[in-house]
Amino acid sequence: MTDAHESTTESAAAALAAEKERQKDELYALDISGVVWEGAPGTSPDEERVEIARLPEGAVAMRSSLDKDTVLRYTKAEWDAFVLGARDGEFDLR
Repeated sequence: MTDAHESTTESAAAALAAEKERQKDELYALDISGVVWEGAPGTSPDEERVEIARLPEGAVAMRSSLDKDTVLRYTKAEWDAFVLGARDGEFDLR
């Protein structure tokens, strides 16, 4: 690989990383105080469960019903990758 090609590749990677960081910053700056939290079908809000809230542009927030103050937020791309991995058994405990 030439130095010019490596430099272009590194610049593109840096730009992509900066864009992902910008998206995460915007996502965490988003006021989610009024979102609707949903649990899995058939679960009750009274029981321990994972809850998700749909955010703008396909993003998702996730929390535990036992710790409502700790909220993880995922961009659409991150959430899509997680869902695909879960469907493929990537996170199955063995």
